[in-house]
Amino acid sequence: MKYDYLIVGAGLFGACFAQQMAAAGKSVLVIEKRNHIGGNVYTEEIEGIQVHTYGAHIFHTNDKTVWDYVNRFAEFNRYTNSPVANYHGELYSLPFNMYTFHKMWGVVTPREAEAKIAQQRAAAGITQPRNLEEQAISLVGTDIYERLIKGYTEKQWGRPCSQLPAFIIQRLPVRLTFDNNYFTAKYQGIPIGGYTAMVDKMLAGIDVRLKVDYLENKADWDAMAKTVVYTGSIDSYFQFRYGPLSYRSVRFETEVLDMPNFQGNAVVNYTDAQTPYTRIIEHKFFEFGTQPKTVISREYSSEWQPGEEPYYPVNDEENNALYQRYKALARKEKNTIFGGRLGEYRYYDMDAVLLSARKLASQELD
Repeated sequence: MKYDYLIVGAGLFGACFAQQMAAAGKSVLVIEKRNHIGGNVYTEEIEGIQVHTYGAHIFHTNDKTVWDYVNRFAEFNRYTNSPVANYHGELYSLPFNMYTFHKMWGVVTPREAEAKIAQQRAAAGITQPRNLEEQAISLVGTDIYERLIKGYTEKQWGRPCSQLPAFIIQRLPVRLTFDNNYFTAKYQGIPIGGYTAMVDKMLAGIDVRLKVDYLENKADWDAMAKTVVYTGSIDSYFQFRYGPLSYRSVRFETEVLDMPNFQGNAVVNYTDAQTPYTRIIEHKFFEFGTQPKTVISREYSSEWQPGEEPYYPVNDEENNALYQRYKALARKEKNTIFGGRLGEYRYYDMDAVLLSARKLASQELD
């Protein structure tokens, strides 16, 4: 065995774990199925603009240890996430705040906004929210749910809101202030020069091989290391023994426009059901760009099919039960650790990914 650790996947989880183990003197090999490092946070330069190839990624955390860690590998700018909602040409502030409430109802004080939401919650007869639709109405009322949540969410998840679990929207920011910062985290920003450069520095000095499909030659790769850290999808690892888990996938239409400014904001969500895409990203505004051209990406959400990239686990009751069956198989795998968004079938914010990888590294070194 040539290496102490074989890490399958060069995304944030794999890169962080690899960096931690290499720093501790362990021999590490990272293999990656794609032709680049960085996983879904990968950025590429187009017309001098760092393009978020797999969708917008804004780093935010309240954990100073994580913030200090990422700042070892990149300088972060002061970007503040303030998306805009477009409903049939009407623009609303996101997160939902006093600008949103004033535009929707004409209210001017927090007390008036609270009263309007309470009135609509009572009219809907919701006491204990049982699904996403009821949870949303209880938080922001029927009007905002119908215009700014329902269409967008059903496009994103491909299911009626009444069939989606309430927890998906429990973190929805609702503020009775004029604060347009979507995140409340103490630390927030985007690495200057892109995430790829950051991950490249994390993997400095570590053996990395790209365009390698681990599952095609699993036995040969396993023989190269004492321990395998697998960050791919757990159901594919077991050849879909119990059937595939459900994921949502995302397709991007990216184009370069010969103009300096297309929409005036990094992210605009299209919340009506008729517009086929969920949002448009204008990448230059993540780094306060002044380039003469601009690059935009339209995002289309779809149900995952084999051969596509799985993005978001569908953590409903049925899929969570299926995941538990795969997790039981994973526990029996010798010298193999499952980690990350796909390996653990859960949605992770970037800071949580890094915390999880660092915790695992610490446990391995103890």
